[in-house]
Amino acid sequence: MGLARERVVALAGNPNVGKSTVFNALTGLRQHTGNWPGKTVVTAQGRCTHRDRDYVLVDLPGTYSLMAHSPEEETARDFFCFGGADGAVVVCDATCLERNLNLVLQVLELQSRTVVCVNLLDEAGRKGVRVDLDALSERLGVPVVGASAGRGKGLDELLNRVEEVLDCREPPKPLMVRYPPAVEFAAATLTPLLGRRLKGRLPARWTALRLLEGDGSLLDALSAALDWDPRQDGEVRQAVEEARADLARTGLEPAELNSVLVSALLRTAREIAQAAVTAQQKPEEDRDRRLDRVLTHRYAAIPMMILLLAGVLWLTIQGANYPSALLSDGLFWVQDRLTDLFAWLGAPEWLHGALVLGVYRVLAWVVSVMLPPMAIFFPLFTLLEDFGYLPRVAFLLDHAFQKARACGKQALTMCMGFGCNAAGVVGCRIIDSPRERLIAILTNSFVPCNGRFPTLIAVITMFFVGAEGGAWAGLKAALLLTGVIVLGVLATFQVSRLLSATVLKGVPSSFTLELPPYRKPRVGQVIVRSILDRTIFVLGRAAAVAAPAGLVIWLCANVTVGDMTILDHVTGFLDPFARLIGLDGVILTAFILGFPANEIVIPIAIMAYLSTGTIQDAEGLGALHQLLVDNGWTWLTAVCTLLFSLFHWPCSTTCLSIAKESGSFKWTALAVMLPTGVGVLMCFCVATAARLLGLA
Repeated sequence: MGLARERVVALAGNPNVGKSTVFNALTGLRQHTGNWPGKTVVTAQGRCTHRDRDYVLVDLPGTYSLMAHSPEEETARDFFCFGGADGAVVVCDATCLERNLNLVLQVLELQSRTVVCVNLLDEAGRKGVRVDLDALSERLGVPVVGASAGRGKGLDELLNRVEEVLDCREPPKPLMVRYPPAVEFAAATLTPLLGRRLKGRLPARWTALRLLEGDGSLLDALSAALDWDPRQDGEVRQAVEEARADLARTGLEPAELNSVLVSALLRTAREIAQAAVTAQQKPEEDRDRRLDRVLTHRYAAIPMMILLLAGVLWLTIQGANYPSALLSDGLFWVQDRLTDLFAWLGAPEWLHGALVLGVYRVLAWVVSVMLPPMAIFFPLFTLLEDFGYLPRVAFLLDHAFQKARACGKQALTMCMGFGCNAAGVVGCRIIDSPRERLIAILTNSFVPCNGRFPTLIAVITMFFVGAEGGAWAGLKAALLLTGVIVLGVLATFQVSRLLSATVLKGVPSSFTLELPPYRKPRVGQVIVRSILDRTIFVLGRAAAVAAPAGLVIWLCANVTVGDMTILDHVTGFLDPFARLIGLDGVILTAFILGFPANEIVIPIAIMAYLSTGTIQDAEGLGALHQLLVDNGWTWLTAVCTLLFSLFHWPCSTTCLSIAKESGSFKWTALAVMLPTGVGVLMCFCVATAARLLGLA
């Protein structure tokens, strides 16, 4: 019966060693992988079958250590301690094996049934690095397998070794790191006492070392998982105090113990790496160094980053126009057929209006406007991620975030927000400090997401570029849109500093950001992954809120109170305030009704201006421009609409994500009020200044 059950295998490794790639290849799940540290922040599970045996693989957060100082380290450590894993696979980077061995040695202290997977052997070969796998296995005392997971090499052998280790009656006898004699003696005095309490549930020696360190998070975890708290066990508490006193008499204070343990681990890792790794003499400047000298140059890097962003946006704008028009034609052809069907069925006009002109038409608009640019933007963004450029962005922006008293990792979550603010909010989990994580969550919507791009692009094209089209017009629009985005980034810095100086006071924490090697992007995988993991996911989420929103919008535009529709009443009520900040009642109402999905702001405004009772698609930007001008739009209206589109409340999906991640209605409300307040203030200042100067 025990042989029939699924075996649980923990998959561990440093960030950016290809651990999630190994996980995806073995399980077939399409969990998103990325070429930057901290990508995996929660455990993911997947199943695989090998030789008619079933395995559950648990992809643990990428971590450099199990000496828990961050949520990732705590999650990985607690799973090894209490997760019930039958064995483990530790994935290492062959190009920098010594650093990875620190984690391997710590895992071996907790789980002897471990297989070490030395990944990226192909990349190591290109860099002149050779790993003697047999010598490494002999030193560590556990099986070692070489792999190039991105190419699918070595994975069958990895599963063979895992099966052998789990089937072996006697577990391997891995290398045990030898600590200074005084530490070993202190741990030895505690081991028998702890062994009787733990009863094999945890290694007694490892637990003794953690108690000597005074690892508070482990004590809490022991109390919760094993129903045993060493702090409440008088005999254990006294023994720990006596052992610490003995260490102090040898000159080793408790505060210094962690450094001593880490030094022993690093020394052992260095000795093993020196015996198993050889590197050929390389040129002083290899490809990565030459690229980094350009892409992280003190003066040129930021302008290059902005130009690269402008290039991505230009490709997105130019590439999305034609497929968007085709998709729109197709979806609205389906609408006509639905209309014919309702007429054939003899359905009442109100039902046709609510379901076809309301729900379906809004849904069709969102899909036709949102899908093409996402299908271009996300793969381009993922190519930069796969290439290894995004960690360089975090490196470049780290100083600015430090000046704002925030965490440099916020640069990564901000980049995620360009695709989807909800995804950026969830990505804030990679920030260890709760204070800095909240700052990143509250300010993520200051950068425009993919849903706001249609409004920004349309207004820029109509009022500041011209609707004639062409490559030059597309480039000009991309540059202006880049300027708008840079304004959002600058606002992110300023609001982050304001929060850090007021409601979220604190000193910015330091963090280690590994700059991964540049890698040739796997174009096929990137396209599939970005479409399935990002485009379809975000589109489905937008559609889920756009469909019911369509019904509400149709009702507002068709249900009359007195001699006006609800929509007319709302726009009339909001008009005085809206004009004060350079907008009008229709625009402000469109933003409010666009809360479920920012993509429908422009079509709602068209519907209200035309008084049609249903969302309309103006035939081309030229016709839309004339419609807006006929309804009082000026350059000032366009500027204020751009500002308010950049700075206003997050969409409903993002708000739900903020509520879930922060666990607080208060912080969610603040996340709504902050960008809205900034938007209202900026629009008011611009509109007032233009009027006083006689420009509008």
